[in-house]
Amino acid sequence: MGDHNSSQASYIHLVHHLIEECIVFNMGKEECMDALFKHANIKPIVTSTVWKELEKENKEFFEAYERRREEIPTEKETARRIRDLLSRTTI
Repeated sequence: MGDHNSSQASYIHLVHHLIEECIVFNMGKEECMDALFKHANIKPIVTSTVWKELEKENKEFFEAYERRREEIPTEKETARRIRDLLSRTTI
């Protein structure tokens, strides 16, 4: 029984670590769930559950993180801004 609990704890720790990596890359919960499923074969429900627990334990961090993510333009918005800038520039 101890080995089973130990392996579950190790798995949860791995998911926790991978979520932290997603955060380093400024990914949201849904993006992280998709990435971990695609690249690490971790079921989205597992990622979601661990993410929710991290949010509970670190409420202030995640509130600030989400605010910061909202302020950062998306790749699409950045591309639009670059096109607009280039269209105003005469070469």
